[in-house]
Amino acid sequence: MNLRNASLVGLTIAIIAIVTLVSRESLFASGVVAISVQVLAAMLMVWARLEFGRRSFHAGADPTEGGLVTSGPYRVLRHPIYAALLYFLWAGILSHLSPLNGILGVAATGGLIVRMVAEERLVAERYPEYRTYAARTKRVIPFVV
Repeated sequence: MNLRNASLVGLTIAIIAIVTLVSRESLFASGVVAISVQVLAAMLMVWARLEFGRRSFHAGADPTEGGLVTSGPYRVLRHPIYAALLYFLWAGILSHLSPLNGILGVAATGGLIVRMVAEERLVAERYPEYRTYAARTKRVIPFVV
């Protein structure tokens, strides 16, 4: 399977899991701490999207023109938009913890990991300086992972 198709599969899995969580009323958090995490995650997503600029979203991983973005939240995270999705997702799941919600969270996380890895490989092919950037920044949790 090529990287673009792998990213599409990962995205599809994540979307199915998230839609299922919404249908189970388990995506949106309850409780002050979890809601705060989701609000901060949404703010991170907006900040990252604004920093990334007008580049379009592609369903399949497809590096865009314009060079690497290494400012704003991209200074400390390679994937702040995916990180924000994961923070939001898990705050909701932990608010409505059940075996099925946990499985859906793992499935969505796995799908997003596949997508991140595919995108990283494609970006590294287009922008060789990505490897240096990747060596100094974490994927989804600053200074950790």
